[in-house]
Amino acid sequence: MRGGADEARIGAARTHCGEALPAPRTGGRMKRLSIIVPALNEAEGIVATLESLADLRRRGHEVIVVDGGSGDATADLSRGHADRVLLASPGRAAQMNAGARAAVGDVLLFLHADTRLPDAADRLIERGLADGACVWGRFDVKICGAHPLLRVVETLMNLRSRLTHICTGDQAIFVCREVFADIGGYPDEVLMEDIGISARLRLASAPLCLRQRCMTSARRWESRGVLRTIVLMWWLRLQYAFGVAPARLARAYRVGGH
Repeated sequence: MRGGADEARIGAARTHCGEALPAPRTGGRMKRLSIIVPALNEAEGIVATLESLADLRRRGHEVIVVDGGSGDATADLSRGHADRVLLASPGRAAQMNAGARAAVGDVLLFLHADTRLPDAADRLIERGLADGACVWGRFDVKICGAHPLLRVVETLMNLRSRLTHICTGDQAIFVCREVFADIGGYPDEVLMEDIGISARLRLASAPLCLRQRCMTSARRWESRGVLRTIVLMWWLRLQYAFGVAPARLARAYRVGGH
């Protein structure tokens, strides 16, 4: 099982959502949100994603696209719709860490390129983090697809993260910037980076689980079949929990058709 090094890194900074904290560094008014969008060959939908963030940019928040070396026009299309467009090594963890290093916001939000935030996401986050009891969180998720099993998937994802404090990237994870730096950012893993950072962050506090829903594409499930993808993902997660190397899991993920 994992966690020894992460626990040492957090040290005495452990808190629990709902308990009083001594002089929290991250409480108070959120001045700015940095939305970091890792992207790879997302030319088909990246403009729509960034346009959905236009109101947040008008309210003073920043949007950073981190391209992982796309072979299409993702980076070019992003310019003009984002505050910064960066290039980084491929892999969501590496891309999101690169975006975090460039960000200036008080809170970092990591948004997949095929996901849309709920209305007034900035105000929901600010209100939820204001007392300092929680230093990170996520939204509930709705998967955009008609297959009835997708309703089961999204319900279980939302429930699981409430029970285990392990959140997925599809839920738009957000975290106070100082805390992200303290825990060392995303683990340098090619797969399961969302589980890895959740394990680190839950040592700092329980997640703020907002019930407002972000909307994410069903393409990951529909590309190979919903049931087959569910089985594959649960199998990979189980192996990860027992210490199988993420690089090995990534190979199985690709063989599984993703």
